[in-house]
Amino acid sequence: MTLPVVWDDEAEAALLTILDYIGSRNKPAADRLYRAIRHMVDNLPNHPYAHRPGRRPGTREAVVHPNYILIYRIAADAIEVLTLVHARQQYP
Repeated sequence: MTLPVVWDDEAEAALLTILDYIGSRNKPAADRLYRAIRHMVDNLPNHPYAHRPGRRPGTREAVVHPNYILIYRIAADAIEVLTLVHARQQYP
């Protein structure tokens, strides 16, 4: 059984902020990043443990792009996307 992927409000807000910022400077780059994130998220149900353990307990980190890391956790009933951070961002 594959788990559905659900986005936390913080993750959706982070995604939109990042795409707006990049898109205002380079629309094709924002589109490429969005496609890379969608591809990563769409494949999470197939291989949820493929990515490295996160810096916060119970989380995992998927490097979507050299500059962006998708933070998620695997719950009993869903894969929860928690946030998207820039690699240079102080996290956690």
